[in-house]
Amino acid sequence: MSKAIFTTKISSIYDDRPEEHYHFPRTYLAQARSAIGDHIIYYEPRRLSAEDSSRGGRQAYFASAKVDDIVEDRAHPNHYYAKISEYLDFDRPVPFREGVVYFESALQKADGSTSKGAFGRAVRNIPDVEFDHILKAGFAAELSPTDTASPAEGFDEPAQSYQRPIVELTVSRPFRDRAFMRSVREAYENRCAFTGLKLINGGGRPEVQAAHIKAVAESGPDSIRNGLALSGTFHWLFDRGLLSVDDDHRILVAKSNVPDQIRGLLNVGGKILAPKEQSYWPHPYYLRYHREHKFKG
Repeated sequence: MSKAIFTTKISSIYDDRPEEHYHFPRTYLAQARSAIGDHIIYYEPRRLSAEDSSRGGRQAYFASAKVDDIVEDRAHPNHYYAKISEYLDFDRPVPFREGVVYFESALQKADGSTSKGAFGRAVRNIPDVEFDHILKAGFAAELSPTDTASPAEGFDEPAQSYQRPIVELTVSRPFRDRAFMRSVREAYENRCAFTGLKLINGGGRPEVQAAHIKAVAESGPDSIRNGLALSGTFHWLFDRGLLSVDDDHRILVAKSNVPDQIRGLLNVGGKILAPKEQSYWPHPYYLRYHREHKFKG
C-alpha cells in the first residue's frame, strides 16, 4: 500500500464525485492501485479559465479520504473508478508550498523551481512523512490542544495533539464530527441556511449546528457539500423530512405538521442561504437523496 495525491476539480471532464468515487484513465492505474486500503489527499489544481470554476482554482490540498477499491469503467474503455470512503474536508486549504518549502518534495526541481512534469500527473504517490505533514496542516485547528469542543456540543473528548498517528485520528468519529461541524459552520458563516439567523452564545460560540443531508448512518460523507448549517429547530425539522431543498436551493415545506410560525421564519425569497464559495454548495446528488428518502412533502 502507498498513500497518494488525487487531483480533482468540480468542472472536470471525468465522472468524479470525490466524496464517493474518483474517475481516472489507465495512465494512473498502477499508482491508484497501490493506494487501495490506504489514504489519499485531494488536490485542487490551478483554474484554467474564468469559466472553469475548478473549486476556485486554489492550488491547494483540500480533503482526505481512503481508497477502498479500483473498478473498471465499463462505459469508457481504459478508464477506472477508485471507490472512496472516509472523505473529510480540511479545516483550511493547504497550498502546495509555503514559502520555499514544498509539501511534496517531488514537485520541486533541483534548482528550487516547480516541476511542471510532476505537477502534470493527476495521481502521484507520496511518502508517509509528507502525507502526514499535509494532514497536520489541513487539520491544524482540530489538532490544536488549546482548541477544545464544548460538552454542550455533544463531544466527549477534546481536540487532540499529535500524540496519536494522524491518520488514526482523522478516521475517529469524534474528530470527524468536530471537523465537519467546523467546516460547515465556516462555509455558512455561522448562519442558519433556512433562516439566515446568526446566534452566538455567551461563550462566543455559534449556536448553529452542522446537519448531514445524507446521514452518516446511511453512508453519507463528512463533506461540506453533504452539509447544511442549521439552527437546532430547523435541524430537527430537516432530519425528520418536514423541510427539504430542491436543486435550485428553494426551500421545500411538507404539506402538514409545519406550524405557520416556522414558515414565517424562513428566508424571504424562499431559498436557502448558500455559501459564498460555490464549491461548498450542497451537491444535487445529496439533495435529491434527501427529497427521495426523507422528505414528507
